[in-house]
Amino acid sequence: MITCPKCSKENQDHYKFCLGCGAELPREAAPKKFAAGTPPQGVPAARPNFGDEATAVGPGPLARAAAASAQAAASPAPAAEPMAFTPVPAASSAATGKSVPPPGDGATVVCGQCHSPNPSSNKFCALCGFKLTGKAQSIPAPAASPAAPAASPSGSIALTALRADGTEAGGHTIQGTMTVGRDSGSIFAGDSYLSPRHATFTRRGAKAFVKDESSLNGVYRKLRRDEPVLIQPGDIFRIGQEIVRLETLNPVPVTADGVERLGSPSKGYIGRIAMIIGRDTTGNAFPVPETGLHMGRERGDILFPEDGYVSGLHCQLAYQNGRLYLIDLGSSNGTFVRLYSETEIGEGDVLLMGQQLFRIAL
Repeated sequence: MITCPKCSKENQDHYKFCLGCGAELPREAAPKKFAAGTPPQGVPAARPNFGDEATAVGPGPLARAAAASAQAAASPAPAAEPMAFTPVPAASSAATGKSVPPPGDGATVVCGQCHSPNPSSNKFCALCGFKLTGKAQSIPAPAASPAAPAASPSGSIALTALRADGTEAGGHTIQGTMTVGRDSGSIFAGDSYLSPRHATFTRRGAKAFVKDESSLNGVYRKLRRDEPVLIQPGDIFRIGQEIVRLETLNPVPVTADGVERLGSPSKGYIGRIAMIIGRDTTGNAFPVPETGLHMGRERGDILFPEDGYVSGLHCQLAYQNGRLYLIDLGSSNGTFVRLYSETEIGEGDVLLMGQQLFRIAL
């Protein structure tokens, strides 16, 4: 917890602004030590049973080509930090999987600046520090869903929307095959980052599948902690508010008259990652060496010091046997990989669509 030096109110340890007075909170003074590089023993093997919670086993690592995944369970995020993804298109809320009663009278106040929901007891927005008056509007919190039970009716898929603190914010039950999006109403209607037809869910016997319907902002699935997931050039993943794409390093051919272009040597690098900052627009790019790299807010080879939703040491790219793997290192807010073709989903999986997280029950 961070104690506000101005009003002495305790705040969760990654908040940027005090919930009581709106003052900017101090940052940690001494970052922890970091040892870079892939461990000599290589990438850790996939573990059949993962997580702190006794959930049913669901599908495992994601693959862009979408062969059916091995079995896995959704990674329960530590309950200390809320999720990054609620206020902006590159962000949403966290899935702790634990039901916590909403604070105060059960109502939320929508921030007039970033449109993030806050408990009605907050005077200032926990995400941007904006004073919750004037343009902010109090709305009743949706009931914690008899419509989204812990287990869905037989032969259906239950989607439970999750708030920033991990509490449930309503649910939607799918029978057979159904396409959901902003036009579906229900828990999807108020999310302007959902496409009108965003994703199709299908139940086939004991299995369930999701397919992105060419939505603008995509469908992502949360990775399990310490579980290597194969990624390929063109794949996109998200940490905190950062959207990252893996790209190839293509040598520039000689010109027609046989002149070679000067440039730094690419020997020892297997690709690069580029920050997506807009539609068809990338920002900074970083080469990925054969030794791999780490990403985080305080420790790692690539740092995002201004993103409070990236953990101190968040994730790793590891190269082994000619393949590149993405590994979540126990981050509080999770690492998400975008799904391309129809992909199997399982009990307890967490999907990110638009600004919302949805927990799956079968």
